[in-house]
Formats: sequence, structure tokens, C-alpha cells
Amino acid sequence: MKKALCAVLALLLVFCCLPTAYATETQLSFRSDSTFRILHLTDTQDDAYPAWDMQNLLREAIAFSDPDLIVFTGDIVEDRRIGDIGVDAFPLLEGVNVKTVKGELDLAKTRANVEKAVDAVFSAIEEFDIPYVIALGNNDRKVGLSSADWLEIFSKYPHCIVFDESGDQQDGIDYHVTVKGSDGADKFNVWLMDTGLKGISDEQIDWYRGASQAITQANGGEPIPAFAFQHIQAADIGNLFEPCKITDAGARKTGKGFVRLKSETAGGYNFYGYEPDVTTYEFEAWKACGDVIGAFFGHQHVEGFSGVWDGIELGFTYGCEMAKTGPYGFRVFTLHEDDIYNYDNTLYRYLGKVKLGNVRIASEETFTGPEAREKPLSAMLLRLQDLMLTIVSMATSLFR
Repeated sequence: MKKALCAVLALLLVFCCLPTAYATETQLSFRSDSTFRILHLTDTQDDAYPAWDMQNLLREAIAFSDPDLIVFTGDIVEDRRIGDIGVDAFPLLEGVNVKTVKGELDLAKTRANVEKAVDAVFSAIEEFDIPYVIALGNNDRKVGLSSADWLEIFSKYPHCIVFDESGDQQDGIDYHVTVKGSDGADKFNVWLMDTGLKGISDEQIDWYRGASQAITQANGGEPIPAFAFQHIQAADIGNLFEPCKITDAGARKTGKGFVRLKSETAGGYNFYGYEPDVTTYEFEAWKACGDVIGAFFGHQHVEGFSGVWDGIELGFTYGCEMAKTGPYGFRVFTLHEDDIYNYDNTLYRYLGKVKLGNVRIASEETFTGPEAREKPLSAMLLRLQDLMLTIVSMATSLFR
């Protein structure tokens, strides 16, 4: 009964919800060459004093990828941090949260800092006149602002498409945007889900399920292929891993032992290990609806891998926060209108520093491809690096 009611409400939301003016007026469409390019950015996690390379990374990524849509999966701002020496001009003024003398959050001053921090990110994006969508992250939710506050801030940016369709009790901002084909028909959807402080709720998933089914029904019973983007990962990403021994290449520590990426189905760089044999309520909904062909996340900053599990690609994209150790980077998808299921997916790293004048962009394959392992010395160094990562992952897993 609950799911049936959610489906009815979702159907009403799909056809009746009125987003911002820009979202209503903007039509995302495949190019004349039948391609559509999506740039995935995540975790700028900065404050009113932006890091030089964070802003430069955004500009370099956009200029490099020439996207039709930018997807930003949250943690736009940092709620609080003690120092980030050498990345901006104010190493002792970090985080947007301001406390009163009683230790309470000063909402007015905090919001002023949030608006400055958001502007440091969005002003860099606005320069390119490209539409962008947002899925909020946990640090964005730690600043005391409601969804209405966030929507008000976002509404000030001409190319920002953010609105709420779900109306869930957790006050999440969940919605989707559609990409039109050359014939004017709906060809692709992008779902943006708000994972709040700790993760997505069953109510939000029920909204997605109902909304997706309504779209399928309106499309003559045929699901419209889609990507799902959110900040905190679905635990199903652990199914890209397999149990292993501590001495195996790529071994990473989890609470139950050691795991490594399944080389036959996944690839890229991972710092942590994730538990396999997990199926979430969200993944079940993706499978039942049949539209999501890929789901991509931020949150972990140093993770840059993807792989296919049960017909759906799952992946992490590197973060952009310079106050934490790298890698830093972005992901680019190229959809092909005549063969959407065979899209291109390339992860890139941002290397160097603005201050040193040696910034460059390199694809992830430069670091993980077989050509790097053909030279004996390179192979030895890579193995030593991997063993160090195993040891470090053992230590950091104690604090996760």
C-alpha cells in the first residue's frame, strides 16, 4: 500500500512539480554529432577563502572536457577544519561554520560564509555558460541550512539547475533532468539524489521508484536509460571487490579482512576496501525500474575506480578539495544517441600546482594501464607503492 501511494505521488510530482525558471526553460539535447558529454565534479569542500588549485581544477576540467552538462555531487563547502597550509592565502581561517560565545551555530554569519564559499565554486563554473546540477553532500548539510536555504542560494546562479521533486520528510533535494534526442523525444535521464548526513532513505528510494515507473509508463512502457548521481556511495560498490590475502596485489583492509578490486570487471585507483556481497534497497530499485545503467559517487575524495556489477556500472570520482591529499580529478562521460548503453567513461587526474606553473591533465590509464607495468623498474616501484597503500589502508581502516 505504501509503495502504491508513493508511485501515485511520484506520478503527480513528475508532471506537476515546477522547478526554477532556468530549469524549466533549459533544454538539454544531444549535439548535432549525436553525442552528449557529462562532466562529473565532486568535493570542492572549501570555504570563504578558496584554494587556488581548486578553482583552477574546475576551470581546467571544463575547458578540457567541453561538457554539455556538469554534475556536481556535493560537499561544496567545508563546515570546519583546522588549517590548510599552502593551498590558499588564509591558512588559519578554515571552514564556514561560525560559533557564538555559547558554542552555538551562528546561522547568519555561517550562511554569509557559505554564500562566499559557494560563489568561489559557482563563479568559476558560470564563466563557461554551461548548465550544471547539484546533489548535496554531508558537509553541505552540517552548516545548519535547510533545503529552502540552499535552493535560495542556488537560484542566484543563472546556469544552476536545482529543484526538489521528492518532498521527502528528510528534506532532501531529489530530482531528475532529461536529455532530448535529435527527434525531440526524451532519450536520457540524470537522477540527482540527496544523501544527507549519512545516506539515502527508503522514502527517497520509494520516490525514485515511483517517479521512474511513471516516466517509463509515459514512454510507452520502455525505461529511459539514466545515470544516478549522489554524494555518499551505495554500499553495493563493494561488489566490485573480492576477498584476498594481505600479500596479494591491491589488498585493502576492511572490517572483515582483506579485499581487492576484481580486475576482470573493475579498474582504477582505490585507497580503501569495501565489503562485497551487499545488495541495498536502492540497487534493488534501480534493477526493478530498469533505467539506471550507471551510478557514480563522491565523498571519499581519493577513490577513482569503476566497474560493472549486475549490469550497472558503479564508480567513484576523485575529489577537488586541496586541503586533503590527492589524487584530485574529474570524470567525463560521452553518450552516443544511437547507442546510449555503450557510453565512454574516462577518469582524469589534475596534476601539479598553480603556484609552480606545472598544472596538467592526465587520464587515469596513464597511472594504471599495462604500459606502466611493462618496464621492470616501473613494475617494482608500482608494487612497492601498492604495498605501502595496503599498510596505510590497514591503519586508516581503524578510524573509519
